[in-house]
Amino acid sequence: MKQLLLAWKNILRNRRRSLVTILIAAIGCAAILVASGFALYTYSMLSDNAAREYGHITLAHKDFFEREEEMPMQFGIADYPALMARLAAHDEVAHLLPRVAFSGLISNGDKSLIFLGTGAKMLEESAVRGSFFRLMAGDIKSADAATEYVLVGVDLAKSLGVGPGASLTLLATTTEGSINAVDVEVSGIVSTGWAELDRRLVYTDVVLAQHLLKTDRISTLSVYLKQLEDVDALLPRLAAAEPALTLRAWWQQAFYYLSVKSLYNRIFGLLGLIIAALVLFSVINTLAMAVVERTREIGTLRALGAYPGEIVAQFAREGFLIGATGVMLGNLLAGVIVLGLPYVALEMPPPPGRSEGYPLLVSASWPLYAATDILIILLCVGAAWVVSRKAVHKSIVEALGHV
Repeated sequence: MKQLLLAWKNILRNRRRSLVTILIAAIGCAAILVASGFALYTYSMLSDNAAREYGHITLAHKDFFEREEEMPMQFGIADYPALMARLAAHDEVAHLLPRVAFSGLISNGDKSLIFLGTGAKMLEESAVRGSFFRLMAGDIKSADAATEYVLVGVDLAKSLGVGPGASLTLLATTTEGSINAVDVEVSGIVSTGWAELDRRLVYTDVVLAQHLLKTDRISTLSVYLKQLEDVDALLPRLAAAEPALTLRAWWQQAFYYLSVKSLYNRIFGLLGLIIAALVLFSVINTLAMAVVERTREIGTLRALGAYPGEIVAQFAREGFLIGATGVMLGNLLAGVIVLGLPYVALEMPPPPGRSEGYPLLVSASWPLYAATDILIILLCVGAAWVVSRKAVHKSIVEALGHV
């Protein structure tokens, strides 16, 4: 404790220089924490989006992901009710959503456009997708004996000039190679946040999609779990239980998430290296000037019998205190930013390909804070060791004669 107190007194010899160095360490620490926290929040948001879109685990025909279908539903799943019953027996499973992927033409009578359709349980689809599947107008209705309902992407609705209650016609190629058509009513307008998708998006009931394609198969079966962490444990069990199907975890289909994560890792990794280098050189500069000013003091200590290692350790303690003080202030500053951003309600602009922005928030991770604090402190201690090691190995006479 006495040695730390002595180190702190040495730091206070030049208060202004030491304060600037501590502030640089604090700002560097806070910058790393905030930038990394923003990346973590983005990863969390994108992973949640991908898991909600695809399902935590997707089951499909063996060739569904590897080959292009020559005919609609060529690689569909048959007898899916029995498959759903088997999967529902697992305690980890929360929702099972069968989906039928199809495409064709949608017409309002005057204008026809290409659409990308998904047959799904629309109420459950809306529930699991959450904020990533926003109902912009109308509501979600279940089909009845008289009317078939669809949800239409917001940009597709604008192109067709339709709204809730409008009548449309869907045309698609059936599994037999013929053309089939059904008349539908728009029950709601939805937005996924992806502009390109919203220009083509049509959601129908599973049964309506099967009727349009003249099939009793589904394209995929999405499994939603109660806990995201259960995916790794459940995936091999399901693969062993269903050898006739192929299984994909959510991250194996989330190409946008993987691309953004790879990009952000490089950007924020480089930013972290730059900040760490600035902190390192700042501490080196401060302690190097202190070493030069105290060269005669070092010579005196050597003449009184102090070992070089003891003097280096004293400077290392000064570096430790500078780093520790800096990280405490940096953690405090980062904490204020993390807690304050939700109340400021700042929005990031839409990323490439999307039509909607997202809130500017920062995640707090204790492992991240611990790793950053240790890094900054080690940089400061290492800087002190580097600048003091050469000075203590000067000859005593040379050190005492230093001017």
